Order: sequence, then C-alpha cells, then structure tokens
Amino acid sequence: MTTESPSSSDLIYALDDRPAPLPAFFAALQHVLACFVGIVTPTLIIGGVLGLHEQLPYLISMGLMVSGVGTLIQARRPFGIGAGMICVQGTSFAFLSAVLAAGLMVKARGGSPDDILAMIFGVCFFGAFIEMVLSRFIGRLQRIVTPLVTGIVITIIGISLIKVGITDVGGGVKAENFGAPINLALGALVLLTIIVLNRLSNPWLRLSAIIIGLLIGSLAAWFTGVLVPKALPALPLVSLPLPFRYGFDFDWMAFIPVALIYLITAIETTGDLTANCMISRQPIKGPQYLQRIKGGVFGDGVSSLIAAVFNTFPNTTFSQNNGVIQLSGVASRHVGYYIGALLIVLGLFPVLGAILQQIPKPVLGGATLVMFGTVAAAGIRILAQAPLDRRSLLIMATSFGIGLGVSSQPDLLSQMPKLVQNVFGSAITSGGLTAILMNLLLPLEAPQTQD
Repeated sequence: MTTESPSSSDLIYALDDRPAPLPAFFAALQHVLACFVGIVTPTLIIGGVLGLHEQLPYLISMGLMVSGVGTLIQARRPFGIGAGMICVQGTSFAFLSAVLAAGLMVKARGGSPDDILAMIFGVCFFGAFIEMVLSRFIGRLQRIVTPLVTGIVITIIGISLIKVGITDVGGGVKAENFGAPINLALGALVLLTIIVLNRLSNPWLRLSAIIIGLLIGSLAAWFTGVLVPKALPALPLVSLPLPFRYGFDFDWMAFIPVALIYLITAIETTGDLTANCMISRQPIKGPQYLQRIKGGVFGDGVSSLIAAVFNTFPNTTFSQNNGVIQLSGVASRHVGYYIGALLIVLGLFPVLGAILQQIPKPVLGGATLVMFGTVAAAGIRILAQAPLDRRSLLIMATSFGIGLGVSSQPDLLSQMPKLVQNVFGSAITSGGLTAILMNLLLPLEAPQTQD
C-alpha cells in the first residue's frame, strides 16, 4: 500500500478534468480574490509616484485585461505557448524599481505622462523578448543564475521596495501631513488586520487577508475623514485596448535594469511552475516537465509582450495561486479559462480603476509593507536552499553592500557619466550584476574531506 502526499491525494479535479460551470466559476472566483490586489497594486504605486493620476483608471483596466489574456494562454497552451496549468498572470512587483527608475529618468528631463509611459512600455516590450529567448535555454540558465543569485536579487527587490510602502504609510511623497498620527494609525490598522487574518485557521480568510485589510482600512479612513470620496471622473463605460496608446520610446539606460529583471523572473517562474506541477500531480523531472517549464516561461514572456503593447506593466506567474490550488483541491486547467474571463470582464470597466485610485496612501502602504516584506522573505527562503559556505556568504555580503548601499545614498554616483548613474543607481542592477559576476568568477570551494 502506497501513501500519497496531501497535495496529491486531496485533488477534487485533476489537471485535465472538466468541472461543471458552477463549481468552476467559484473556484475561479477564489483565484481572482487571491490575486486581485497583487495585480492592481503595482499600477497604483507607479501611477502615484510618477504622477499618472489621469491615466490610472485606464492603466488598471489594461492590467486586469492583459492578466486575463495571459492566464488564458497559460491554461490553453496554444502552439505550445504556456504551461497548460492554472498559472494566473499578473503585474509583477519585481519590475517596480526598474520601471520607476525609467519613469523618473524621463520625468527629470521634463517629459509628460505620455512620454513617461512611452519609455516604460518601449523598454518593457523589448525586454519581453529576452525572457522568451531565455525560455529555450532554461536548463542551462539555471547553472548561471543559481538559487544564490536569484535569492540575492529577490531579497534586494523586496528590501528596496519597502521604502515605497513606508512612505505611503506616512501619507505619500511630499504629503503635507506626512507622518501624521492618523496616517500611522491607519497603516498600522491595515497591517494588524492582515497579520491577524493570516494567523486564523480558515484558509479562505487567510487568502483574502489583504483585500479585507484594505476594506477595513478604507472604512476607518472614511469614518475619520481621511477618505473623502470624490466624484468619479468622466470615463467611458468600457475600456478599449489600443496598441501603444501613449506612444513608443526606447533608451538603453532605462532598458538594462529592466532586462536584468526579465532574466531573474525567468528563473523565479521556473520555481513557481515546479511547485504548481507538484501540487497538480504532474512530473517534476523528465522531458514532459521540461517542455511544460519552457512553455510556461515563454508564456510569461508573451504575456509581458502583450502587456507592453496594450499599455500595462510586465506580467509574471503569481505564486500565491498555487496555495489556492492546494486549498481548494481544484487543479483543472479548464478553471484557468474562467479566471481569465473574470479578469478580462473586470478590466473592461475603467470605473473600477477610478474607485481603487481613491484608496488613501496610508491604507495602501499598510498592505504593501506586508507584500514587499513577503518578496524579501521569499528571497531569503531561496537563499536558505543554497549552500551557505564562505564563498556564498562573501557573494551575499558584497551584493547586499553594493546594491543597498547605492540605493541608500543616491548622490554617490552623481559625478559619474549619466549612463553609469542610470544603470548602477538601481539597487537591483548594481546588486544583481555583482552577484552574477562574482558567482561566475569566484571558484567553487572544494568539499572538505575528513581524515
């Protein structure tokens, strides 16, 4: 008699099963609730930092719509593109720092919101081809970009983004009442709500913790007068996807940091897809597994390409949806069609983006602190899988020192050429390139033998 792991024995619907429409719809709804905040939050942050307030409703609509299309591609696997599993696509937090750096570079030149978005989508468009090409060599790539390098970069991404979250808790960039007690109290309320809900035994409350935290925080902000609902702007009833609505631009200085994140994202997606294979009772080695991984990473690249064309930010496979599969016991890829359809329908209505735009900064900051902290924690978890010998610790120490040091002292490179400032002024680029170069150049330590 053989025993199966809980993740494999508790599946109600296996990968190729076709659930009836009603259970499929409710399973899909759980996935949408688990990923919704993660999809819209990066756009809200980018819009807030770069001053894209008028464009935000449309950008959020496009983000949801493209996430839906990408999720459909991953589930359907047309022409071998996609993993053929429930791989919910969503706007990636990993690109946040690089995208903001590109936008701020254009803004510093006096560029308009359209110029900022044209540059961002231009560099992200070409960057998507990097991930698509890398998907063909994913096996070899893992020998260069090891768990050590991936863990360092993801940890740096999380730590560098925490500054954005804590700034929002205070009230946002250049807020007149920055650090006011009411702002800190609202941020703390949201943070505490998410922590408490995450410690409950009910799995669905845990999965919905961030959405519930934002709702409670927004209600508290309304009762205390911080949130004063504004009249919604005149918006079309339906958002129509228009290719390159804001134009198209390119700059090598903005492209290099984005290109590096595409490299790291390809490896990160491989880990998420492997976990999904385990939960969905699929092989995690052999030719079938390799084809699924190649298709999934290629699908990530295609989703990011579509995102750049239709005016939203790069996509990646969301790891939190693996938890929904495990909890619900529904691994059927046909549920992915329902998830994609729900996200597309939500994206059709720009009024949704206009409503989300009114969430007060301290409320959003309380939630993003947890989300960015989770990114850093995920990086640390990956690092724990690497052998932490003297060589690894030296690479970690140097990469963290250079990456986080440069970001903490922005004037450090002020006397260097503009190219150096824009490329290496990013914690992710400076720290990530340091990790990759040291990992390639430093010889591995010989295993110690006992006499």
